[in-house]
Amino acid sequence: MATLNPDLLAILACPACEERPPLELRGDYLVCAQCRRAYPIRDDIPTLLVEEALPLEQMEREQEPPKQV
Repeated sequence: MATLNPDLLAILACPACEERPPLELRGDYLVCAQCRRAYPIRDDIPTLLVEEALPLEQMEREQEPPKQV
């Protein structure tokens, strides 16, 4: 799980949304609740590029533990 300085997290905002809503830390992603994009965090560095973002649903599927058969 990624770690971010709380002061940094407080000033980060979604680059895709005009209103610049705050982002929520979820595992190794920063998530925008407004546009439902998940921005990856790699080596504790947020990648706030719209082209690198995943749809929230895809990120949630990737974060789920594998199902037992």
